[in-house]
Amino acid sequence: MTKITSLLFTGTLLMTSACYENDDVNIKQKETVPSTDELDVYIQEHFVEPYNMAIRYNYVDRYVDQSKRVTPADRENVIPMLTFLQDYWIDPFRSVPNGNSFFKRYVPSEVVFIGSTIYNADGTEILGTADAGARITLSRVNFIDMDDQEWLFLQLGTIYHEFAHVMHQNFKLPPNYQTISPDGYTSSGSWFVLTEEEALERGFVSPYATSSFNEDFAETVAFILYYPDFYERYYTEEENCATVACIARNEGRALIRQKYDAILAHYKQYTGVDLLAVRDIIQEKLND
Repeated sequence: MTKITSLLFTGTLLMTSACYENDDVNIKQKETVPSTDELDVYIQEHFVEPYNMAIRYNYVDRYVDQSKRVTPADRENVIPMLTFLQDYWIDPFRSVPNGNSFFKRYVPSEVVFIGSTIYNADGTEILGTADAGARITLSRVNFIDMDDQEWLFLQLGTIYHEFAHVMHQNFKLPPNYQTISPDGYTSSGSWFVLTEEEALERGFVSPYATSSFNEDFAETVAFILYYPDFYERYYTEEENCATVACIARNEGRALIRQKYDAILAHYKQYTGVDLLAVRDIIQEKLND
C-alpha cells in the first residue's frame, strides 16, 4: 500500500511539474476520412445520423461465435433489408405517441447482418441475438423475399423479439411475471422437444418461450406485434369445450392473457408506448 501511494504521489509531482500554463502542447489528431462508398453513405444518412445506429454488413468474426460457420450478407441484399427494417420496425414504433423518443433512446447502436442461417450444435437455429441492449444480430439476410410469408414472419418475429430484450434489459420484467406460469418452463436445452400445442397448453406462445422468463417475455411481445391471428390462437377462448385438449388450451390462453396485460402495462408505464397501436400499424402494412 505504501509503495502504491508513493508511486501515485511521484506521478502527481511529475504531472504538476510538467504542465505549466505557457507550455505549448500540440497533439496531432488522427483524421478519419468518411467513406464515399454509395452503400456506406446511404447507411450514414438514413441510420447513423438519425438514430446513431451502425449497420454492420461486412463480415467481422467478433460478431459471431467462433464455433459457428456463417455466410456474410450479400451486398445487394443490404438496402432491401434496411428498407424492410425501416418499414416494419422503425416507422411503426416512431409513428405512435412517445414512440419516437423511445426508439431513439433505446435502439441498439449496432445492427449486424448475417447472410446465412446460424445453427447450434443441437440442430436448433439462431434467428437473432440481442447483446446487452447494444447490438442486434439478424440472420438469413441473403434469403430476403418479401413475398415469402415464412421468411417475413421469421424476420418480424426476430427483430421484435430482440428489441423486446432491450426493453427488459433496461426496465426488467413486469412485476410478478415469473409467477404467471412457473411450472411451464423447460430449459434452454430441452424446449425444442415441445410441440406448439403443448406450449400453448402450458401458457406460452411458442416452445422457445418456455426456455426462460426473458425469452417468454420477448416471444410474447413479438407475437403480439406481428402474428395476424394472435387473438384467435392465443387470447380468445374456444367455446363449448368438450375435450381435455380444448380445456387445456383454454387454460393456457388464460395464462397468456395475464402475460399480455402485464406486458402492455409495462410498456405503457416505462416508455409511454402503446404496443397495440404499434401492432395496428404493422398489421396494416402486412395487409397491404
